[in-house]
Amino acid sequence: MNDQPGFSVVRRPATAPAGDGLSALLGDYHLRTEEEKGRPVADVNGLPDRYRAEVEDPGTAFADAVVLVATDGETAAGCLVVTAPADGRSEIKRLWTAPGFRGRGVASALLAAALDHAARSGADAVRLSVWRWRTGAVALYERFGFTVTAPWDEREDLVCMERAVRAAPPRTERDRS
Repeated sequence: MNDQPGFSVVRRPATAPAGDGLSALLGDYHLRTEEEKGRPVADVNGLPDRYRAEVEDPGTAFADAVVLVATDGETAAGCLVVTAPADGRSEIKRLWTAPGFRGRGVASALLAAALDHAARSGADAVRLSVWRWRTGAVALYERFGFTVTAPWDEREDLVCMERAVRAAPPRTERDRS
């Protein structure tokens, strides 16, 4: 889908094997988030049920969404989930870059691929929510044109953002070859 020096962004099939690294990325994301919220847990088994379910079976948890994974060879470097459009909007969830891959453009490549996918899927806008203290992520989203919007999720310290997407031209047969 999108290549950068040293890594590739690919759409993960729902039937991908559990050992492809996505579960580990999601586990790290949720464990870090719980720690940042002041509710650290020892391992994935201590996560709230809905988050543990994502880690244990991402294919089922995100069956109606597209999961993008950035890989460096056989190693999963980052992930992002983008939902199918509903009421003209797609939503970005679970953007995470493994710490050893940060600063290499992984998150930017995942975000660009997600916006392209949303546009090709017919979304008019893409929205996301991010914890206030994740200032690096907020800055990244702002660089990509996201702005703070009225909240749809009332959890304390959650910032809701949105940006319009332009519909990408339909792919031609030449584009597919």
